[in-house]
Amino acid sequence: MSKAKKLVVQETEIRIVSVNDEDYISLTDMLKAKDGVFFISDWLRNRNTVEFLGIWERIHNPNFNYGEFAIIKSQSGLNNYKISVKEWASQTNAIGLVAKTGRYGGTYAHKDLAFEFGMWISPEFKIYLIKEFQRLKDAEQGQLGWDIKRNLAKINYRIHTDAIKENLIPLELTAKQVSLVYSSEADVLNMALFGMTAKAW
Repeated sequence: MSKAKKLVVQETEIRIVSVNDEDYISLTDMLKAKDGVFFISDWLRNRNTVEFLGIWERIHNPNFNYGEFAIIKSQSGLNNYKISVKEWASQTNAIGLVAKTGRYGGTYAHKDLAFEFGMWISPEFKIYLIKEFQRLKDAEQGQLGWDIKRNLAKINYRIHTDAIKENLIPLELTAKQVSLVYSSEADVLNMALFGMTAKAW
């Protein structure tokens, strides 16, 4: 599990971690936004929750244990029925909910399931959660675009400079003239490739 990122939704700080290159959101943190004393196992008691989790696992998890799921589904909603996230995961081989100990400990859910859990807290919370999550993803995408351009420029720098020296600078020029021609041609190439000069970058 990699270092946690954080969202703030209605003054509640919520951690997000990466599990197998997928975003998992802390249900433990989200629960702090719900009024009263509730547990994630209360959410898991609900028959609609169990059905939703089963459908999600069927779509995303080829190793899901349908036999155990059928038993859990038949008991869900009963007053005496209770199941923990660890029991759910071990009995059904589920991948959507993860209980972790240690530094980033708590219960985490794949973003699809976390959004559904957000509805259990409140419809308003769910909307703000989705909005903040999207804002985080947009910010990451913008950073990724910058890194790609930077790495592309770094990788192509030698090709760029050699091409100017070999093909665009006449041999009879002085060193001062060469530097002027070189910088001018480099600016033209930078404008063509990146839409800005090296100085503007």
